[in-house]
Amino acid sequence: MTSLRRWHRLINKIPNQAYLWVAILIFGASGAVTRKLTEIGSQNLINGRNPISLCNVLFVGNICALMVLFIIYRRQWNKTIIKQISVQNWLVLSVVSILSGALTPGLIFQALALTNVNNVILVGRLEPPLALALSIWLLRERVNIWEIIGAIVAFVGVTLTVLLQPPGHAMMNMPGFHLGTGEILTAVGAVAAAVATVLGKKYVSHIPLGIFTIYRTALGSVVFFFLALRLYGQHHFAEVFSPFLWRWMLLYSVVIVVLGQSLWFKGLRATTVSVASLVGSFTPIAGIVSAYFILDEAPTLPQYIGGSLIIVGILISQLGVMRQTRLLTVADQVESTQIQQVEAEMGFKGI
Repeated sequence: MTSLRRWHRLINKIPNQAYLWVAILIFGASGAVTRKLTEIGSQNLINGRNPISLCNVLFVGNICALMVLFIIYRRQWNKTIIKQISVQNWLVLSVVSILSGALTPGLIFQALALTNVNNVILVGRLEPPLALALSIWLLRERVNIWEIIGAIVAFVGVTLTVLLQPPGHAMMNMPGFHLGTGEILTAVGAVAAAVATVLGKKYVSHIPLGIFTIYRTALGSVVFFFLALRLYGQHHFAEVFSPFLWRWMLLYSVVIVVLGQSLWFKGLRATTVSVASLVGSFTPIAGIVSAYFILDEAPTLPQYIGGSLIIVGILISQLGVMRQTRLLTVADQVESTQIQQVEAEMGFKGI
């Protein structure tokens, strides 16, 4: 019991932003990992079909994640806690679950089948600035000038990474950046993810993490399954019960889905959307590095230039966050001193 308490104290000392950073490293690698898994599946065909298709990765990966999440958070699913969640909260949670658990991953996975990993990563960076803008508009979050400048610099870095690619540049035997179907699908997915982030922060951030993640994963999986059946037909999930697929998906779901999402939502609930947007700007760097080590996609000069600007933007925004934190600390100290002075003048001490 003593060692368990020590472990909890140690976890509580971890900065909230650290959860976001680790989650982004996992998310950054997810595209390359997914592409690598589909390549492994293409080398182990079953009845002439790839058992690790993109749809199977999403659907079976979510089922495996659900099993793990239920083991971790099953105690939160009790009548007392569930009754405290209003009908409106369930409706908003349903919208968030469909946007972030079905629409966004479905669009991103389809985009991975149409364009290369780095293009998906780069276009997906539309999410952080959009989430930041929505948080200022809807959540009335106060953002200092340094955070805004940092976000702009990071976005410029992403833009340069795209625009500076030479004509005819090829990766994975694919053409260089172009605004094709894959890029459009990625952009729509980024918009859906940004809206889900802000809605979740505004309306359902008080819902226990276990209920949030399990409901989101379950509803997202169901909606995605029926959408895929409608779009692709029943044969699309023909190999869904393949033991070969499930072995890989158990590993994928624990690391990418459960660990990544749990860390992200834990960090997001204790920080502002602006900070989450800042950390999210690092995703292209993590993605490009992962693509290099996992898929042998070597970074190009435009990616080095853009990546450097993204890092500069992150550092600028971090300075703004640190400055705002110091100001809040000073304000709290001044307020505490004023309260003590009033108490002294009135001849008593508050309890």
